[in-house]
Amino acid sequence: MKPTRLYEPLGGGSAKCLVCERACRLPSGVSGICGNYVNVGGVVYHKGYGRLSAIESRPIEIKPLFHYWPGSTALTYSNYGCNFYCPWCQNDHLSYRKPRGDEEITPPERLVELAIIYGDEGLSASFNEPITDLDYVIDVTEIAVKNGLYSMMVTNMYFTEKSLRAVIDAGVDGFSADIKGCPQMKKALVGVNHEVVFRNAKLAIDSGAHVEMVYLVVTNTNDFEECYEWIIGKHLDYLGPDVPLHVNRYYPAHRWMEQPTPIEKLMEIRDYALKQGLKYVYVGNVWDPGLESTKCPRCGRVLIYRSGYRVLEFKLDRSNEKYKCFRCGELIPIRGRYVEKSRYSRLFI
Repeated sequence: MKPTRLYEPLGGGSAKCLVCERACRLPSGVSGICGNYVNVGGVVYHKGYGRLSAIESRPIEIKPLFHYWPGSTALTYSNYGCNFYCPWCQNDHLSYRKPRGDEEITPPERLVELAIIYGDEGLSASFNEPITDLDYVIDVTEIAVKNGLYSMMVTNMYFTEKSLRAVIDAGVDGFSADIKGCPQMKKALVGVNHEVVFRNAKLAIDSGAHVEMVYLVVTNTNDFEECYEWIIGKHLDYLGPDVPLHVNRYYPAHRWMEQPTPIEKLMEIRDYALKQGLKYVYVGNVWDPGLESTKCPRCGRVLIYRSGYRVLEFKLDRSNEKYKCFRCGELIPIRGRYVEKSRYSRLFI
């Protein structure tokens, strides 16, 4: 174990973890809610450092990120534990398990080495909640950036402002940010401050990072009109119309057995978001290329055609590190460069 970068001694052997917004107060010998940070004699140690649960090369579009290094692949890694424990979690075998402390440690240098060997353009902390692996993500990112690789996170964005600034300062410049719901929710995650995700997304953008928002629409949970109007309103208030929104279909998983989100509901939310002024709204987990391809918000032409998490057509003109519609010249927000490759993800361990 190694001491975490972010904690506050409280006296009497107690300490407060400052990694995520929950700010767990830990008596000596006690771990936080995620199981990765433990107080030992007034010092908070990162128990889960480098104890990885998966390493896999995956297309960036599966995160989902559609405006960040399109066509590229990222060596994706995860640890154990989470700070939310969503009852519909798709990766509960990772998120609901806490590190034991005897798992093999993968040095950050080895992870970057694997990304280079497999021809990935970057690295992605994903699968479970990567903020639970803060110190490791920072160490991996610093090495990745030195080797010319990008680093991004798939996250619930429930950072403290200090931890968010720490990963951005290290070089993380892409975030796929999950919107779990709204204050009016009554069935799950009722103790979560859902506005924090927008606060932190804005902070990330203001700090120069790229952000795309992901709204998993859970049947009879966060799919009602008052909820999606709140979400889209906050999106516009904090982030503006150019930040992409992914409206994704839910499927029963773990402890949540509501029916899959009706396609009609997804389209209702998408149409409302477009009507309110969002420029880039995608419908995911239905595998319809027409709903996942990027269209010019001015002339309506298809600019990036996607199918099966792969870019099949890319029709943007690039000049001075900016991408424009090939027909009308509309500026399209894209971070990084387009990477043309034709291979599927591969599981390495």
